[in-house]
Amino acid sequence: MSNDALRAEIHDLIVEIAEIDELPADKTFKDLGIDSMMGVEIVAAIERKYQIKIEDSELEKVSTLNSSVAIVAEKIAKK
Repeated sequence: MSNDALRAEIHDLIVEIAEIDELPADKTFKDLGIDSMMGVEIVAAIERKYQIKIEDSELEKVSTLNSSVAIVAEKIAKK
């Protein structure tokens, strides 16, 4: 899967869960009003969709669209 396709899929997933219209690539989820409960939903949805495990110690990395794409791409590459 290309990085652009991965970015588009994760973008759409986050926008749907957070019910937001815009998702700037480097703006933190917190700054976008995404609370910790939505963050848990986002991580769970990413884990299900890509069949990966994001460890508790890595959760802080899932804080922007760019960082989320990077961690998912890294996990997929290791599979």
